[in-house]
Amino acid sequence: MTAFIRRREFITLLGGAAAAWPLAAQAQQPAKLPTIGFLGSLSPSAQNQWTAVFVQRLRELGWIEGQTVAIEYRWAEGQMDRAAEIASEFVRLKVNVILASGAMVIAAKRATSVIPIVFAAAGDPVANGYIASLSHPGGNLTGLSLQQTDLAAKRLELLREVVPTLRRLAVIANVAVSTAVLEMGEVEAAARNLGVQVDRLEIQRLEDITPAIKGLKGQVDGLYVCADPFLTSNRVRIHTLAMGARLPTVHSFREHAEAGGLISYGPNFPDLFRRAADYVDKILRGANPGDIPVEQPTKFDFVFNLVTAKALGLDVPPSLLARADEVIE
Repeated sequence: MTAFIRRREFITLLGGAAAAWPLAAQAQQPAKLPTIGFLGSLSPSAQNQWTAVFVQRLRELGWIEGQTVAIEYRWAEGQMDRAAEIASEFVRLKVNVILASGAMVIAAKRATSVIPIVFAAAGDPVANGYIASLSHPGGNLTGLSLQQTDLAAKRLELLREVVPTLRRLAVIANVAVSTAVLEMGEVEAAARNLGVQVDRLEIQRLEDITPAIKGLKGQVDGLYVCADPFLTSNRVRIHTLAMGARLPTVHSFREHAEAGGLISYGPNFPDLFRRAADYVDKILRGANPGDIPVEQPTKFDFVFNLVTAKALGLDVPPSLLARADEVIE
């Protein structure tokens, strides 16, 4: 009888231990890491440098990828539809903060009013309705402004230094993006002040690009390309067509000049993405994004493609080359 009792006690004890195993295993699992949803506007290769400085700055702030923070990378390839899908996915994943840039901020903002959003680069976030003001953003967004529209006049002045006969200018923009529409308006205003006539090229699809630029040959003296991930993704196509039409071009991003565009002048994106990591750090440590003031660029890049200038037969003032941060030759 004693042996039977002991055997029954042993089975009961064993059963209790087995029931506790799942709890013990659960207790031993590491806690879920804070997660950043990285919504890349272009491709991994196109944003490689921006991503690297962002991750490096996070590391300096104590956020080591895979150890103290997780990063979910997704790439929109310049497509707004894809950006919307990614933003919705981040909401389902319940990430702690979303990092976005350019027009992709629109997709993130539409997807959530709860998850904090940091924009590494946004063109005129107040005029686009992302935030209430630079000093007091309010809501769930904050980050760095591109001053996109403010620089339109400067770009036109640079183009006119190389093309002093500039009388008629074409402006191409993806009108599905509000920032690009605002920039187009600023270009028109700046052109009027210089006595330059403007032709608007409003596109929304890939198939719009080729006929729009081909039709410019012999009609205008230059082409201004408004900033937009879609047009940046198609920069090689744009510059091939522009060269075929014998058109000098001016842009916001250095990637365009590196792909064959004549002039680019705009904020330094690696610096913006590095600074965006500081915003993410503050939010992961409990700060309210609506209370963190939006900052503006402090570093700007003027890139001049001398190869393109020579191919177009342009005389380039030495003083202009001396002011360039980089000359491609």
